[in-house]
Amino acid sequence: MPIHGLLFWLMTMLLFAHRPLLPKVVMVGDSIRGGYQPVVERRLESLAEIVGPGGSTSRAVVENLDAWVIARQPAVVHLNCGLHDCYIEPNGELRVAIGEYRTNLEKIFERLKRETRAHIIWATTTPVNQQRQATSQPPNGYGRLVRRNSDVDAYNAASVEIARRHGIEIDDLHGVVTRAGRDEQLGPDGIHFTAAGYELIGQAVAETIGARLPH
Repeated sequence: MPIHGLLFWLMTMLLFAHRPLLPKVVMVGDSIRGGYQPVVERRLESLAEIVGPGGSTSRAVVENLDAWVIARQPAVVHLNCGLHDCYIEPNGELRVAIGEYRTNLEKIFERLKRETRAHIIWATTTPVNQQRQATSQPPNGYGRLVRRNSDVDAYNAASVEIARRHGIEIDDLHGVVTRAGRDEQLGPDGIHFTAAGYELIGQAVAETIGARLPH
């Protein structure tokens, strides 16, 4: 290797070796989280390493908590599960009944507090437009009612009560969307968001996480 090439390689290795490690942030949530996570990554670039390993129902989070969160030992955990829990199955039952939902959140919060040093942030579930769900057609819609705002509100109330009892910070994404105008932020299927809606939510999440990053 030419001497100038060797010097360049050595300088690159030294710079890499002295680059500070970024604090790790784990974001657990469903497809809504998948929509706003790129906004968070962009806004916290060079400040944190963002990881979004998975998520859906509270049941799935309980079953995968070790792999998704605890094994990673993050500095911050931003967590939500709710929209998949209160999904209305074709038989009319909710996918995860609210009693089990409460039990699952108790398990999640207790383990995260006991087995990590992370600052834990609980995000509330975002609101829905019931009429759009019924009128939007597959493959890009539902063609039936799959979530009710009354269920979203009930599951949010339960989750906030449990999170506060455990001393966990609340990131009220339901309030962020409501204040900005729910129907203006939601897309045609009545569940997911427009690009502007995801930008709005992602900005709020990035500000909340950024305020808790270790210096």
